Amino acid sequence: MKKLIFFLLLLISTTIFAQQKRVETSIDTTKNKIGAEFKLTLKTSVDNLSKVVFPNLKNIGELEVIQSYPIDTVKNNDRYELIKKYGLTQFDSGRYVIPSIKVLINNKAYQTDAIAVEVANVKVDTLQQKMYDIKDIQAANDSIGNWWKYLLGLLVILGIGAGVYWFLKNRQKKKIEEEVYKTPIEKATSLLNNLEKKELWQKGEIKEYYSELTDIARNYIEEAIEIPAMESTTSELIAGLREASVKKKMTVSQEIIGNLERVLKQADLVKFAKSKPLEYEITDDRNKIQKAILTLDSSIPVEVPVEEDILLNEAQRQKQIAIQLKKKKKQRIITAVATVIFLVMATTIFLMVTKGFDYVKDNIIGHPSKELLEGEWVKSEYGNPAVKIETPKVLKRIDLTKSLPKEGLALIKEMQSFAYGSLIDNFYLMVSTFKYKQETQIDLKKSMEVSLQTMESQGAQNMIVKQEDYETKEGITGLKSYGTFSRINPTTNDKERMYYEVLLFSQEGGLQQILILHQEGDKYANEISERVLSSVELKQEGR
Repeated sequence: MKKLIFFLLLLISTTIFAQQKRVETSIDTTKNKIGAEFKLTLKTSVDNLSKVVFPNLKNIGELEVIQSYPIDTVKNNDRYELIKKYGLTQFDSGRYVIPSIKVLINNKAYQTDAIAVEVANVKVDTLQQKMYDIKDIQAANDSIGNWWKYLLGLLVILGIGAGVYWFLKNRQKKKIEEEVYKTPIEKATSLLNNLEKKELWQKGEIKEYYSELTDIARNYIEEAIEIPAMESTTSELIAGLREASVKKKMTVSQEIIGNLERVLKQADLVKFAKSKPLEYEITDDRNKIQKAILTLDSSIPVEVPVEEDILLNEAQRQKQIAIQLKKKKKQRIITAVATVIFLVMATTIFLMVTKGFDYVKDNIIGHPSKELLEGEWVKSEYGNPAVKIETPKVLKRIDLTKSLPKEGLALIKEMQSFAYGSLIDNFYLMVSTFKYKQETQIDLKKSMEVSLQTMESQGAQNMIVKQEDYETKEGITGLKSYGTFSRINPTTNDKERMYYEVLLFSQEGGLQQILILHQEGDKYANEISERVLSSVELKQEGR
């Protein structure tokens, strides 16, 4: 009986142990710095029919999951080993426990082991390490720049202008071809139909309706019967029509002429006496005008046209269409150009109101320093001892031997200078290195005086000088001078105020100099200077 009980206990403990170890838990390190990654690894072995689900978590205990790595699968004979890793971190120092988490294997939950970890603080040596103020927020460096946005905007505006042009062209061409008719009756009939489509009197525009209706009739009479109908009063028109019907031997009844006269007088009352006919009267007047025009046209004696006359009339019609198309083309061009100008001006004004005049000037008109800042920068080494520096353009080798006195040149063993621009440009950058024939202790302050005197000899006036110690991020110390001076622009003869910065370092028995000049108040040039100087790297002696 005792043996049986012992065997059962052993079987139960073995089963529990196997279940607990179904998922193996490990971690790459139990002690790390603030913000560093702990890599937690879960491993299980299953057959090819098993289904394993690892949890998708944002936090495991008090640690944040910064990376959930893909599951690695390793085949081992007829079984598969699944490995899942989590990247964990914590931004506060202290001791933490990574708790057990559930892993589902064939819908059955298995717990992982809990692991204790320690997050250590980062020691800051305030005695050896110089402290700096927090920098302002900097815009992300875009090597491509924003030029494509302005190009896209310009293309959109030009596209709108072209769209307006072609829309007006198609519309006007169709309208002109419709307006140039072969015969007066064709024109009058078409205009009457278009008048009905407008539904003027239905909208309450009775005066406008009667004005167009009578103009159609008067214009037809003037073109077909050749009497001055447009300038005549109603009485004069009717009298002229009766006289012309006799001369032209027109078979038109007095009833038709009387109906036409009544409609014209009704129109006069509407236009000048503000009369408002009823709906049936308006419809009746329109029918009378149409019937009068058709009757007059049918009563005009028909002359059989000669083929040459037909061709001549068609040629005149086509010539008239061409003339009108030419006029409309000028109107289209003017309209399209005006649209583009309006859109450009509207966009410019909107940007000036929302962004300011300087933004519009710098981004639309252009700013050379801004283009330098947003261009593709280059990081390279120059001279000996080498100066590693990042610049907006590759610096080109220049010869300074002519600008230095002979006494100074006699002491120099090797001199190399590289620059972008010139001293008369709005932005100038130069890197120079010197090695002397005899090793000596270099006095940076005296060397700085020589550099500033050289600038004065090349046209710098009223120079304001400020000096301070400078230290690179590698801990190499040097001397920095900065300030402003005046100069005469040789192109415009105007006096300009320039800002300068000079860095001097003494390394390996040599001298390294970095000089930057730009116009005072140029914010883009200031950003270039900050970026250039913050990138300076010097080779430290013995390393």
